[in-house]
Amino acid sequence: MKTNQDRICELRERSILEASELEILLRTMTAEDAEALYEAARAVKAAHYGNAVFLRGLIEFTNYCRNNCLYCGIRRDNRNAQRYRLTDGEILDCCDKGYGLGFRTFVLQGGEDPANTEERIAALVREIKRRHPDCAVTLSVGERTRACYKTWYRAGADRYLLRQETSNPTHYGKLHPPELTIENRKRCLDELKQIGYQVGCGIMVGSPFQTVENIVEDLLYMHDFQPQMVGIGPFIPHQDTPFRDMPAGTLEDTLHLLGVIRLMLPKVLLPATTALGTIHPRGRELGILAGANVVMPNLSPVTVREKYMLYDGKICTGDEAAECRRCMEQRIESVGCRVVVDRGDCAGFSPRRDAEVL
Repeated sequence: MKTNQDRICELRERSILEASELEILLRTMTAEDAEALYEAARAVKAAHYGNAVFLRGLIEFTNYCRNNCLYCGIRRDNRNAQRYRLTDGEILDCCDKGYGLGFRTFVLQGGEDPANTEERIAALVREIKRRHPDCAVTLSVGERTRACYKTWYRAGADRYLLRQETSNPTHYGKLHPPELTIENRKRCLDELKQIGYQVGCGIMVGSPFQTVENIVEDLLYMHDFQPQMVGIGPFIPHQDTPFRDMPAGTLEDTLHLLGVIRLMLPKVLLPATTALGTIHPRGRELGILAGANVVMPNLSPVTVREKYMLYDGKICTGDEAAECRRCMEQRIESVGCRVVVDRGDCAGFSPRRDAEVL
């Protein structure tokens, strides 16, 4: 009879399992199985990245959003949110300070803010790349047109994060307003990949109404899509959303999925997220031990960090950028890894800069 240890070995060797086998693994994993999973995940990660962990400088530059997702603290209808937009100068200042601290990737993340026009983002990307040509720029500003994505790629954007949150249309509809669909979200992901971005997708672990079958569907979608990055973190409720009383996702489930994703996508860039650190004091360290190899310290001005509150209890809202950097390096070293000053591209990825795109 096949055991979970057998399933883990097969997943490591083939990077895939049948849906039914993935479901059994997730439903019946013991503490002993989990340790075997994490050990395999660390070995696979080391084969492609050694003990390197990459830093991303996160700049949360606006908390305005046109959308009304039921789980999100910056949803359009949250009248208690203290809205802000960073100026171009403030964003560029964050990048300049981050560069001096050793960051070689900057992540511009924000709500789907109508003020962030195609032209504004393109100009920001061009200026960041002019000042810091050895750095990568990652955008995470939601669903746009193919033409818009191409403009930003031409301007120099390297990566794009767009979590699908769930791959199942019925489940997606329970988390989002009717005007948002998983079909459009997947269209955006496909177009980003076709253009040439390093693309990141991902899910919330333990989101309301999520089933193990949903998670298996997510895993198989991500394996088929072959993203360069996957961002997963536990669902954490926000007090000013319809899901305020829903239970949070668990540390255990999130760590299990980090290990499984590392085996299914061996070269993927896999963050140990702030949300993971929010639900457990050593959540990010445990995430690295489960297969993650990216952390994203916050470079946003301290004056706005508490306003970018997607969920309750977010950590590191009062830390200065340099303090975040030093703290993260110490945490990473405590689990036998090292921070590298590097763009940290996906292993084996070749940027596409052909005539059709440019």
